[in-house]
Amino acid sequence: MAEPGRSCPRHYRYSPAVFARPADIEARSLYVVGGLYGNPFALEAVLDLARREGATLVFNGDFNWFNADPTEFREINDTVLRHVALRGNVETEIAGEDSGAGCGCGYPEWVGDGEVERSNEILERLRETARGFPDLCARLGRLPMHLVAEVGDLRVGIAHGDAESLAGWQFSQEALRDHPERASALLACAGVDVFACTHTCLPVMQDFATPRGTALIVNNGAAGMPNFRDTRFGLATRIASEPSREALYGARLGAIVVEAVPACYDHDAWLARFDRVWPAGSPAAVSYRKRIASGPGYDVEHALRTSFSTGARSRAA
Repeated sequence: MAEPGRSCPRHYRYSPAVFARPADIEARSLYVVGGLYGNPFALEAVLDLARREGATLVFNGDFNWFNADPTEFREINDTVLRHVALRGNVETEIAGEDSGAGCGCGYPEWVGDGEVERSNEILERLRETARGFPDLCARLGRLPMHLVAEVGDLRVGIAHGDAESLAGWQFSQEALRDHPERASALLACAGVDVFACTHTCLPVMQDFATPRGTALIVNNGAAGMPNFRDTRFGLATRIASEPSREALYGARLGAIVVEAVPACYDHDAWLARFDRVWPAGSPAAVSYRKRIASGPGYDVEHALRTSFSTGARSRAA
């Protein structure tokens, strides 16, 4: 029997060949923002990053999660939906009433049962809030699951999960470390130079050999939470012709750079907001508060796995 939170619904799935199509958008500078998780201060930060260089923004799913307060739910969605957006498992599940998939996270076996159960509980509380906004739920349900962009001469595939599923984990840092051959095969089928994703919460940038040449998978981890030990900022993926002075790390593919750029939000304000909506003992507090306060047990050197990087810079705040 399918287990809520671990199962991957059939309607989440697509073929990697869907990315072998003409580009949906063209951009001179592109930010892919996955895993905002309802953090309004991180939203302000990425909007500011894009404004400064006139960049195109793509919100790459799960921009909802901790925003169970009705006012915050409306504000986050109203703002994100003014830009290009894809749905993640969170948007897909709150747009409908079928609770069989739980949170829709498709968690693999290495994630503990307690984590899965708490995520299902978070989703149910968020769904209760979402029921008060049928207009937004309808718009979320109509969002696409994947997108193809062109930046310079690079083809960029964008999805919340991986090249086969909205909630796929094959582009997680664990899977890319342990089964790189599978990722390489998916990239070859997709016919892209860069695949930008999120969903699995920890960032990674790794290169692969494909028939098109060297390709990159870049997972931004989370825009709305810290991604590295003892840090207080999220990450967004930036793809552009000129490098950013703010990039934490990156790699160059021909004339284009692909970078992880910090989303430096007001940490204290966000922690206070989180504690108000998700007090001690709540499922979100148990699962996420420690990470929000001080980051996960993961370091930049774990994320950067390319033979042609532009370098990593230390940034503690």
